[in-house]
Amino acid sequence: MSFYGYIKSMMKTYKLIVAYDGTHYCGWQFQKEKPSVVQVLNNTFLSAFKKKVKVLGASRTDAGVHAAGQVVKVVTDLPILPAKLQWAWNNALPPDIKIRRLELVDDSFNPFHNVEQKIYFYHFFLERPLPFLHHYGYFYPYTINIEDLSRALQLFVGTHDFASFRSIEDTREDTVRTIDSISLEYIKRYNVYRVTVKGQKFLRHMIRRIVGASLSAVTKHKDYKQIICKVLEAKNPSHDLANAPAKGLMLYKIIYF
Repeated sequence: MSFYGYIKSMMKTYKLIVAYDGTHYCGWQFQKEKPSVVQVLNNTFLSAFKKKVKVLGASRTDAGVHAAGQVVKVVTDLPILPAKLQWAWNNALPPDIKIRRLELVDDSFNPFHNVEQKIYFYHFFLERPLPFLHHYGYFYPYTINIEDLSRALQLFVGTHDFASFRSIEDTREDTVRTIDSISLEYIKRYNVYRVTVKGQKFLRHMIRRIVGASLSAVTKHKDYKQIICKVLEAKNPSHDLANAPAKGLMLYKIIYF
């Protein structure tokens, strides 16, 4: 066996499910002079095991966005059992990041490939939330008809060109996406409303802009359906409908084929 072959045979691939509170991070992806989730994972691995590691995440969540089910790939030659690796790494992490699951997988695994569905939650409050909840939902201080809001959200289900509901900085040419479903429910325990959005892939800020636009259109316009459809058809992200803040968004789960 060649030296390269020997090194390759020592490498192990792990799939991680990672949860984090995004409040104090610039997002998932590394940025100079700003703390990111991936940077903390890299740094704590080096601190705990005295080895560098490359961490690859399935979704590049933005600043302030949370995750309960970020999927991560890690490759290392560290000779350690998965359970011990997870335990030691978690002990090195700050309390706002946790590895929920860590398992050995085939080295062909790529978190970007074979994604069947991503599930996101967006939480909002219609009454001022308790102090320890305010980082995890958008306080919308206006009277709104919840049934109308539910009807407005359904306008986005299906396959559409979502160019009007992306970040202005998102310059991708392909802006057609399919939303499998959107549901709205009230969670009495936390006095919060949850919008659940399911689809294979999304544009940057797409979910936040959909929720923000629906809230503002229903609040301000009797003909909210026509307003939303007109903005959707314009394929222009520069419009007056709101973009909901990042803190209400959570990557809940990623399902693979």
